[in-house]
Amino acid sequence: MLGESLLERAALEWFEELGYEVAYGPDISPGGSKPERDSYSQVLLLNRLRQALLRINPTLPEEAIEKAIHKLVHIAKPTLEETNRAFHSMVRNGVSVRITRGKEKIGEIVKLFDFEDLNNNDWLVVNQFKVIEGEYMRIPDIVVFVNGVPIGLIELKDPGDPRATVRKAYNKVQNYKREIPSIFYYNEIILLSDDTTTIAGTITTPLERFSPWKTIHGKEPPKEMSPLEVAIKGMFDKSVVLELIRDFIVFENEDSKWSKKLAWYSQYDAIKEAIKRTLIAYRSKDKRIGVIWHAQGAGKSLEMVFYVGKLLRIPELNNPTILILTDRNDLDNQIYEKFESVERDLIPYPKQAKTVEHLKELLQVPAGGIIFSTVQKFKAEEGRFPLLSKRENIIVIADEAHRSHYNFIQGYARYIREGLPNATFIGFTATPIELGDRSTVQVFGDYIHVYDLAKAEED
Repeated sequence: MLGESLLERAALEWFEELGYEVAYGPDISPGGSKPERDSYSQVLLLNRLRQALLRINPTLPEEAIEKAIHKLVHIAKPTLEETNRAFHSMVRNGVSVRITRGKEKIGEIVKLFDFEDLNNNDWLVVNQFKVIEGEYMRIPDIVVFVNGVPIGLIELKDPGDPRATVRKAYNKVQNYKREIPSIFYYNEIILLSDDTTTIAGTITTPLERFSPWKTIHGKEPPKEMSPLEVAIKGMFDKSVVLELIRDFIVFENEDSKWSKKLAWYSQYDAIKEAIKRTLIAYRSKDKRIGVIWHAQGAGKSLEMVFYVGKLLRIPELNNPTILILTDRNDLDNQIYEKFESVERDLIPYPKQAKTVEHLKELLQVPAGGIIFSTVQKFKAEEGRFPLLSKRENIIVIADEAHRSHYNFIQGYARYIREGLPNATFIGFTATPIELGDRSTVQVFGDYIHVYDLAKAEED
């Protein structure tokens, strides 16, 4: 079993294997052999940031880049959560600046990360990165930088010390948040590890909601890989970490407080596969994407949010309409409220169909939108449901897809198909489809991803 310093060294080697540059904190600090900071209170590596922004935004003048850097440096809001939320919005949408062109002031958007060309970004991991704020001096074990911005923090505990648990690592991070908050202004992912247990979360995740990351590119790793190696290679692969930041992290308003949610590995893997299957079904005549079966408590509503957010980013779908169906008013309200509570830069405002006529009206809008309805609104008045839209870029998401009323012969699926003949269907369920239940497969297609109760309880 590795000690803490050996664990730290191993972690750096795993980052190196992913193509990151590795630096020792004291070397890049003031007075070091290769200084990149003017003071210990400075957590952004400004030269790396400046060079990356110039590279990523080649058509923008230096004035725009300098103003974006100024906004990042002076990002602090009244609370850490508000500051972090402002940064996350900048990552997704770019930094809005006003510059002078001739005699005019014009608006420009400066991109912080290059999501298309990964090698256009600057990738660095630093151990023993000392930060001083006020009276406090603290040294997080490992800090992950993209373009000079500290987006990841890893806190390790000695695997050989039974008292050094991930709970202690969590408590230490909570102290850091109070004592050196600036290192978290830009943080997207926190990893805690004692090598035996490795769990991931965000700046607002309570300890009990930190969760393991158990796959690498959707596949289970060899058994000899430690949980920390799996988490680093599974989450911090260059393509994965940027996708997690853009598409699988969301701020949710809970009881008037913003909570930052990071997808679990089961949600990430399921949605990645669902997006692939969606495009296959959309391009074919089949129109059946499949079914995601994830056990109760596996975050199905949030999973739908991530799926819809990804769908809306696909140019080929050309501003799709998303119709989310449930079979009970309470479920309709529950999932609608989840969509309504999340940050608007991931998904637009949803609309809830109040009546059959309202549903018809919403579906006849020529493009876009997230619509909620109960299946019971698809009532056939004279044995057949009227045509609502011939558009192909309508994705129907059915909650609890295993239930008997979703069938082609006598159920609502027949009427939905009559109203939306070219729509593409996906089902979500927390209940396993019976082996003999062919109607669910007939409507939605085969399993896309399975995360059963045994796996959920283990995690």
